[in-house]
Amino acid sequence: MKHAIVSAAFAVTLTAAPALAQEDFGPLLTPGGLEQAQSNIDDLLIVDIRDSDAFEAGHVDGAVNAPYGLFRGPADNPGQLPTEDRLTEILRDIGATTDRPTVITYQGGSITDFGAAARVYWTLKSSGVSELAILNGGINAWTETGKSLGTGTPEVSPSQIEVTFSDEWLATAEDVQAVLDGNDDALLLDARPESFWSGEQSHPAAARPGTLPQSEYFEHAGWFSDGPAIIDASAARSLAAEQGFSEADQLISFCNTGHWAATNWFALSELAGIDNVKLFPESMVGWSNAGYDMANVPGPIRTLWNQIKNVF
Repeated sequence: MKHAIVSAAFAVTLTAAPALAQEDFGPLLTPGGLEQAQSNIDDLLIVDIRDSDAFEAGHVDGAVNAPYGLFRGPADNPGQLPTEDRLTEILRDIGATTDRPTVITYQGGSITDFGAAARVYWTLKSSGVSELAILNGGINAWTETGKSLGTGTPEVSPSQIEVTFSDEWLATAEDVQAVLDGNDDALLLDARPESFWSGEQSHPAAARPGTLPQSEYFEHAGWFSDGPAIIDASAARSLAAEQGFSEADQLISFCNTGHWAATNWFALSELAGIDNVKLFPESMVGWSNAGYDMANVPGPIRTLWNQIKNVF
């Protein structure tokens, strides 16, 4: 079964929807909401996940820099989770605690860019950070509303957080295999464009193209209606219900490396409020390289043809 990115009827609803009105803390903040949080929350932690050059060129005042790569795996398996010890070190260095309100900022240059913020949000939540928000639209949205950027680097007091990574929102390869074996029930939801799900394209680090057996797809782009800011909670609930996601006993979101899948996880879990939504972080790169069974794997002739098409 395939899911359209968004139905024509629902697209009209999204186009006519007002700007994001949610100003309470988390899971999304508008630029105005972040400005309000800066005024009202004394110990607010703002984590800028862009690279150091972008951070140094200008960031939200008071932000600390923790580039996205810190929360990712090596080049041959980018979706791999850092160890608990490594996450403990990273979160201590930026002053994170389990109860300190934390806002994630990112560039906001495209809808794909949101996946980085969502992946870090998922990682922090699973690491025990309880009050979290993403600046919707990122730094681009911040500056487009006329707000200024700072260039100073704040002094950080390291925390004493001890990360014990929760499996509440985590799906492992063994969990996926249990679903395929019929020992567990879950909707396996591919966040990639159809060309990846159908085996016409693949990630460079994947052993072969294809998708998880029994999976459906809903492209991460379906959660965006106008530019790189994700839709609000009300629209996400409506879209999730329209697509039938609200009826699933369990949802496992995956993609190539757990990046686009993090957007689907965030929209379904944090915005639509659906329980038992999990992210498979290593996704198809980890799965294919481990030699597990796959669906929609093209034969040699089709693979050659796809390679030619992708080049030209």
